[in-house]
Amino acid sequence: MTVSTATPVPELSRVREHPPVPEQSPVPELVEGSSLGLARRVAASVTDPEVPVLTIEDLGILRSVDVDGDRVVVTITPTYSGCPAVDTIRDDLVLALSAAGFAQVDVRLTLAPAWTTDWMSDAGKRKLEEFGIAPPTGRAAVGGPIPVRLSVRCPRCGSLDTRELARFGSTSCKALYECRACLEPFDHFKAH
Repeated sequence: MTVSTATPVPELSRVREHPPVPEQSPVPELVEGSSLGLARRVAASVTDPEVPVLTIEDLGILRSVDVDGDRVVVTITPTYSGCPAVDTIRDDLVLALSAAGFAQVDVRLTLAPAWTTDWMSDAGKRKLEEFGIAPPTGRAAVGGPIPVRLSVRCPRCGSLDTRELARFGSTSCKALYECRACLEPFDHFKAH
């Protein structure tokens, strides 16, 4: 009788699927004169104070807009829980919606699910690159395998011969890079 002494082979790795990106609030039919459509357009046009070429819709932090009479409730998810731009975004939403004729504006924050760069629109990524900031590439590692970043493309000359100078750039969302081809420094919006 032969007894096997081999130990079971442990599972080497398990690739988990990314959780589904939560649906953003349904975009209402933009009917002329619709207060919900107006509120949605005005809220979506508010820009991020740290990256003013992006609207909060481009960033994917605008979660929902609801209207009840002359009251508007806007829900946003900050890019991270300590984002210093949140107070300014809240104030800008109140000012913009008040100027559009809404008597009461309520801005709510939701931290769950956490924001990810996967929610950023393609238009937002193009705007970043045109502004000289390398946009996030790939998908965030939300509950899945950790992506390996090989290089970041220089938004000025397109070279992949770049290197990270500092993990944090002008804001916590960005890292500071240098292009070895054109020798220009640039920010890279980190995927997370």
